[in-house]
Amino acid sequence: MRSPKSILITGGSSGIGEALALEYAASGIHLALTGRDQARLEAVAGACRAKGAGVVTGLVDVRDAAAMRQWIEAEDDKTPFDLVIANAGVSREGLQDLDREARLRRVLATNIDGVINTVQPALDRMRVRERGQVAVMSSIASFLGMPRAIAYSTSKAAVRIYGEGLRGEARRDGIEVSVICPGYIRSPLTKNNTFPMPFLMDADRAAKIIRRGLARDAARIAFPFPMYALVWFMAALPAFVSDRLSRIASGNA
Repeated sequence: MRSPKSILITGGSSGIGEALALEYAASGIHLALTGRDQARLEAVAGACRAKGAGVVTGLVDVRDAAAMRQWIEAEDDKTPFDLVIANAGVSREGLQDLDREARLRRVLATNIDGVINTVQPALDRMRVRERGQVAVMSSIASFLGMPRAIAYSTSKAAVRIYGEGLRGEARRDGIEVSVICPGYIRSPLTKNNTFPMPFLMDADRAAKIIRRGLARDAARIAFPFPMYALVWFMAALPAFVSDRLSRIASGNA
């Protein structure tokens, strides 16, 4: 969709979500932003308003299906959404207070259920209007399970497959669906990573790439290309070779 006017972005208080909000913010644009940190969310909203956008915010847990549906439907009633970006996500690095199994379950619940809880209520409304666009935030990590990111890569693989299947299904209802697969982005999600992050990219640059991809209805928006090509190559190798390389890359050789 080239010129969406009403946009929902989950996880809009930091990282790629914040960068996307600022990228789209302009006079005549309505933004609905969700996040977990009220102060950060309001700071992003203020910056977007300063650029001329109208902004509403919601401190809603994406894992709560009922709360998400209620909030999305209420905001869609006021200003029907043209574009919904299911961006909210977590990694194990921000959940060190939980034990291993609890971290796994939290990551899966946030990154998978959170996407579904965002997309399904929006799709119900878009199908009635027979127009709209949905973007789901997967990752380059979705193409290869990494020993130090089991929960994250698992969740992002599920999101990617969900989005790719949904694209064909929703097309007949006039709805565009894109899957976003970023590499390492400089954000709160990655700031505590202790392992190498090749081709690390600033969030504002990532937001511009995503916006261009969504404008042309790209099925998959994967970047940076060198990282994407590397993971594709590793995934295409025989399992015993890719297994060895992934263990070396994660420091578990």
